[in-house]
Amino acid sequence: MRTYVTRRRLTRTPGAGLGLAVLASAAGLVALTQPTAAAAGVPAAKGVPWSAHHGTATASGGRWTERGDSSLFPALVVRGELKNTGAGCYSVWVQWTYDLAPGPARKHVTQCGPGTAPVDYRLPSYSPTTTGSLFVCKGDKDTADCAPRESLTSWPVGMPPTGTR
Repeated sequence: MRTYVTRRRLTRTPGAGLGLAVLASAAGLVALTQPTAAAAGVPAAKGVPWSAHHGTATASGGRWTERGDSSLFPALVVRGELKNTGAGCYSVWVQWTYDLAPGPARKHVTQCGPGTAPVDYRLPSYSPTTTGSLFVCKGDKDTADCAPRESLTSWPVGMPPTGTR
């Protein structure tokens, strides 16, 4: 007499992989929209530092994300100061690119002569396809004489390299 053993076929439900991908994407978005320690009252110096300088002016501070004005994306907060030690005027400008379309550079603060001026900017909805930069320019009218741009949207991913691999 023959004995038959029934075997179960292992099959995947169509779309199961897609469900996992959607779940992973949603988890990443939730992590992106959560407030950081800096947003919970830690001073700007504790955020991701940024700095730019040109001529006798230096702009520096910190940047972080916090709960945004929209329900989907966080806000990007940029805080610091523009310090000028010389006689001329210097300005902090910011330029954003949304979905690969660059917007115009906009002046945010100017300091003429020695002194400091606060840099305080909030992008209400910071999506994954938004990039931006901050730069210091001589004068207060245009971006003809400027320092290299400082990225406002690159984030530390892990520990910085400490040696060769």
